[in-house]
Amino acid sequence: MYLLVCATKLEMRPFKELVDKMAGADCLITGVGLVETTLNLSSHLGPNPSGIHGVINFGAAGAYMDSGAGLLDICIADQEVLGDLGICFGDRLEPFDERVLPVRTRFDLNTQLISRAAKILSQNGIPFRQGTFISVNSVSGTTKRGEYLRNRHHALCENMEGAAVARVCLEYQVPCLEIRCISNMVEDRDTSKWQLMEACRICAETVVKVVGGLNAS
Repeated sequence: MYLLVCATKLEMRPFKELVDKMAGADCLITGVGLVETTLNLSSHLGPNPSGIHGVINFGAAGAYMDSGAGLLDICIADQEVLGDLGICFGDRLEPFDERVLPVRTRFDLNTQLISRAAKILSQNGIPFRQGTFISVNSVSGTTKRGEYLRNRHHALCENMEGAAVARVCLEYQVPCLEIRCISNMVEDRDTSKWQLMEACRICAETVVKVVGGLNAS
């Protein structure tokens, strides 16, 4: 069975509307942010992680300008990065000295699941971007911060939960896949340009096809 994970009811609702009950899939809404996601996903996996073939994390994301990702694009994560863990100097962030504070900030997602999902998307004629995602505690509200994070990590987009999902899955040795649809560009904040509802719908439709393909193979 695959566990379908997202942060909010807003992101989960269109998925459940498409499939009231999908064989071979279960759903979990973790809550917003790294802490709630870690707590709720760990609690869910803890009793019986062996019964779960993989975790599929999905939802909306903000794309960095000039990253190659645009509004309503589907994106798949190769790795997740904790983008704002470290020392903040206003316009820039510095990592901790690993000799003093060894902190893990990058988490690879499951290459086999990525490959299978990419094949399913291609077979269904769904274009997608693939690359590094960044998880942040505070979403970027300016173009300048977005450009800084994009350049520092060579990233496509940002979200608030993906690294937590990847870290928990690593701990429980459960394969993890992350699929997101771009709801907005990371620029000087203007929510009138956002397409959040449409991004949630497109992401749900995409995930339904991916889960169906995974269960059929």
